[in-house]
This record gives sequence, structure tokens and C-alpha cells, in this order.
Amino acid sequence: MGIQPANPCSDEVFVRRVYLDVTGSIPTADEAAAFIADNDPRKRAQLIDRLLDSDGFTDYLGLKWCDVLRVKSEFPVNLWPEAAQAYDHWVRAALRRNTPYSLFATELLTASGSNFRVPPVNFYRSAGGRDRMTLARAVALAFMGERIEAWPKEKQEAMAVFFSQVGFKSTNEWKEEIVFYNGITDSADAPKQATLPDGAVVALPPGKDPRAIFANWLVTSKNSPFARNGVNRTWYWLFGRGIINDPDDCRPDNPPSNPELLEWLAQELAASNYDIKHIYRLILNSNTYQLSCIPASSDPRAAANFAYYPLHRVEAEALIDAIDQITGSNEEYSSMTPEPYTFIPPDKRTIDLPDGSIGSAFLDLFGRPPRDTGLVSERNGHVTAGQRLHLLNSSAIQAKLARSTKLRDLMRTAPTPADAVARLYLTILSRTPTPDELKAIKTYSLTSEAKGQAVLLDVAWALINSSEFLYHH
Repeated sequence: MGIQPANPCSDEVFVRRVYLDVTGSIPTADEAAAFIADNDPRKRAQLIDRLLDSDGFTDYLGLKWCDVLRVKSEFPVNLWPEAAQAYDHWVRAALRRNTPYSLFATELLTASGSNFRVPPVNFYRSAGGRDRMTLARAVALAFMGERIEAWPKEKQEAMAVFFSQVGFKSTNEWKEEIVFYNGITDSADAPKQATLPDGAVVALPPGKDPRAIFANWLVTSKNSPFARNGVNRTWYWLFGRGIINDPDDCRPDNPPSNPELLEWLAQELAASNYDIKHIYRLILNSNTYQLSCIPASSDPRAAANFAYYPLHRVEAEALIDAIDQITGSNEEYSSMTPEPYTFIPPDKRTIDLPDGSIGSAFLDLFGRPPRDTGLVSERNGHVTAGQRLHLLNSSAIQAKLARSTKLRDLMRTAPTPADAVARLYLTILSRTPTPDELKAIKTYSLTSEAKGQAVLLDVAWALINSSEFLYHH
């Protein structure tokens, strides 16, 4: 296209980027320093493999999938705590086993049983309604990236037929509900055939759950958008921008910026037995992913064609976890409604929270999604004045820094003040300071009232307030 791509990113940028994008965490100072000092030309690929095999990868991917699947106990989803936590555990366990994406989707679409003992049935309970059209809308959004409300009415009705025999019934157990195939084989009103989204007509044999017929088409047909949506959403999660953007609005008049790339990745996903980790590995090792975030071209097409790595803000959960990692502190999360009350162990990371109803003022301020719609665009990645003011002025952030024995020990054990500053930069930004930054810090230490460790705590506060800390870059 004649667009000059950005230069490759530095090792300092890469190590922070890949840790954040794959695990939702920043590297420790030791991890960053070891990677930067490593002279092995294969070190980037080796680091990618280690991170993809870590629990951090599956936990962070689990957070993203729980957004899509609306894992939330309270209004308006109303899964209730026991079911929400069972659903969250099932999602993360499936990802930890590297369950093929096709099987992951099929289990969600065809599950029947108790919402407590068969967690995938909560997919239908979280859809926002029990009617067949609402269920079809949730399926299309989650696994096709399409909003069927934009489809012709006849096509919407045709897809809804596959979900017209989903039944719901309560039990004597508090808040337990059974989701089941409610087919009546001898009814004259039972549908005998249905039309798939690609226009193919299929028979609906008596006693055969139509959901299984739809799921089989979804994960096996070359006409299905399933694989394309899966890789497009993965691309979006890594770049903050989809090949089709946004990834929840796939339609003919919103085409991919690079159709060949999208199709190639979809073929790779199918050929790998729907191994999402394989797609992550391909993208992370690509030249495209490893470009600098600084554009080398003013061409207006550069952003949509990924001529540079797109800046996007660190997610609320990852941001507070990073602050806690730096300061050695932790968050206290609990939910007093609905019963039973929920209290989260203090050593649990925020990205591991098992219920979208459990949160904090910080998470709300920094754009954590309410998980009401299943749209990835529910997550707000914009930087606001309120966020800036909170980081600058919040007594909670100041207290984390002031009370941090971790930071004080770091500074106390450093051989020289310059070593302490270098260690602080590695801890927060995964790089060492530039000569100009060192000069500015030295000037501040000589002219301010703060002395000794107080100077370095002020530096830590300044770095946490920097755009470099707040963004994937």
C-alpha cells in the first residue's frame, strides 16, 4: 500500500507490552532486566512461549471471555453468586486445559442441566431474556460477532427457530434453575426444518435438539463466520483494534481492513483444531505486533492497516493489579448483595474476580464493563479527567506508596541512589531511566524539601501518573 511501517519496538517496550497483552500483568524488575540483558536472538519467541504456558495467560483471557459471556450475579443478568462463580470457574478451567475453541462454543450452546452443577447452561440464563429471539441474539453476538437486529426480519426469525425449544425450570434449591431441551416430538406445531444464517435449509428431526444442529454448522461450515470472529476478537484483544472494527459489528458494510489476513488467520485456527493459543503465538511473533507505537508515516490509512502498534489504555483490573504489584499492597473486594454475601481473599488478583458484580470505585472510574450486553465495547478505554485526578490526588494511591515496605526495601538495599532510581524505573516502566530523566531527578532532589527515600517515592508517584504507565504501547 506504500505505507511506511514503524520501526521494530525496543526490548524494553516489548517485554512490558507482551507481559501486559498476554497476562494482564507488568513484568517484575528482575524479569524485565533479565530479558533486556539476554543476547539470545530467539528470546522474544521464548518469552512468548513461556507466557502462553502460564496461568497468567488463561486468567487474563478468562477475564475477557467472562466479559463476553456476562458472568455477573446481580441485575440485570441475575445469575446469582453461586452460579456466577461456578460459571467463571468453568470458563477459566476450559481455557487452562486449552480446550479447542470449537468445543468451548459447542459446550456452551448445547449444555443442559442445573446452573450450579452444569455451569455452561448459564450462557442462556445470562442472555438478557428467555425468548428465542433474545437467545439467538446472544449466540450471534458471542460467536459470530454479529448484531442480528440489523438482519432482515425473516433471517432473524429463521435463526431463532434453533433456540425455540430451550426450557427453564426452577427447583426447590434456592436460586437453582434447570436449563433443558424442551422438545415435544409428537407436537404438530414443532418445527420440522430451519434455515441457517448462510441460507442452507436443514431438517429438525423429532427428538434432536436444534441447538446441536446449529452448533455443528457454526463450528464446521466454511460459510460460518465462527473462525473469522474468533481470530478477529483475538486480534482486537492484542491490539485494541480489530481487523474488523469494532469486533461486535461484523456486517457487509463494515468490511475488514485486510480481508486476506483475516481469512488466513481463520484458516490457521481451523487447521490447528481451533487452538486459540496457536493464533496468539502467530500474532505475537509477527513483525506487525512487534512494531513501535510511533508511526513512521502520516498516511491516514496507517492505523487501520496496523503500520504501527496502536496505543490503548491499560484495563482497569490490570492497572490496579500493577499498582498493587509495584507497592506490595492488595485490594479488598466484597459484595453484600445479593445473598449469600461474597468476600474475596486479599491475595487474589483483580483480573481473577469471579463475578462482574464485585468491584470498586476504582474499577468503575477506569472503565470496567458492567457486563450487561456482552459487547466488548462495554469496556471503556478512554482516559478521563476524573481518572487523571484520581491518580494525582487519591489518598488511596498516596497511601499505597507511603506505606509500601516493598518500595522502601528496594531503595534501602540499592548500592547507590542511581541504582535505586534504575531499579524503580524497571519496577514501574520496565526500563532504565534516560540521562535527561536522571538529570531531572537529581535537580529535584537538590531543590525540593523531600530528601532521601521521600524523593524516590515522589519519583514513583510521578511514574505511576505517566502516560507510559497508563497505556499499552
